[in-house]
Amino acid sequence: MSVENLLYQGLIGFTNAMYLWLVAAGLTIAFGVLKVLNFAHGSLYMLGAYVAFSLYGEMGLGFWFSLVLATLSIAALGLLLERTLFRPLYDLDITYGLILTFGLVLVFSDLARLVWGGVFRIPPTPTTLIGSFEVFGRGFSYYNAFVIAAGLIVGVALWLLLDRTWWGRTVRATASDREMAGALGIRVGWIYASVFALAAGVAALGGALSIPVRVVTPGLGTTIIIQAFIITVIGGLGSLRGAFLGAVIVGLANAYGILLFPDVELFLIYGIMALVLLLKPEGLLGERR
Repeated sequence: MSVENLLYQGLIGFTNAMYLWLVAAGLTIAFGVLKVLNFAHGSLYMLGAYVAFSLYGEMGLGFWFSLVLATLSIAALGLLLERTLFRPLYDLDITYGLILTFGLVLVFSDLARLVWGGVFRIPPTPTTLIGSFEVFGRGFSYYNAFVIAAGLIVGVALWLLLDRTWWGRTVRATASDREMAGALGIRVGWIYASVFALAAGVAALGGALSIPVRVVTPGLGTTIIIQAFIITVIGGLGSLRGAFLGAVIVGLANAYGILLFPDVELFLIYGIMALVLLLKPEGLLGERR
């Protein structure tokens, strides 16, 4: 196995990591502030993919416009879910949230079958991103390069939003002490709603970005959320940097597992998660509680 092949496979793994990162980022943001493990977060990723597919693949709207509209529509759905279903759960045990979100997974999966059917859906790649360029002696598609760039840009944007803005400081204060934040006049309810909407929008963006290269099926949400939970456990629950690191680890482990260890590729990421839990139960970049 040549060094060039190994490096090229790493690029493929990093591309896959960007899809996973966008899902894990939203999951991490929601848990870090709301303390709710949203098992239905993968369904928001799936719905983002389906909405983008309908807008771009069936209605013929522009790809970039479809990305924005799919992201905003699922963010609005997230806002509605938070205001109606999730808000009563904040003072209850975390298991109630898991039961509710598992039920939402079933509802959204059946809704996707009802609206879009059970067959695979995959629209064409946008014309501006068709083609490839040579990397390590092999062709690497422009779309994969775009996905890598988009994932990195979203990561920087989230860091700036949460660490360098008034809204981000307000979010951190609310997550640290909800009662004190409310006493200081912060509208805690709307902070929670905006955080949930942001998390849903980021997941939907990941789903919308996936449509030209990944088939969209009603079971997509369940598949992606399992990997997202593994990522957050590896990186540390509530840590955005940990989610990015975990996504890169899982993406590379999948890519190199397929290339080097195809017989145990599915076991590899679970083995990594188990090792992290044994050595650092709070995750690589998580805080010990």
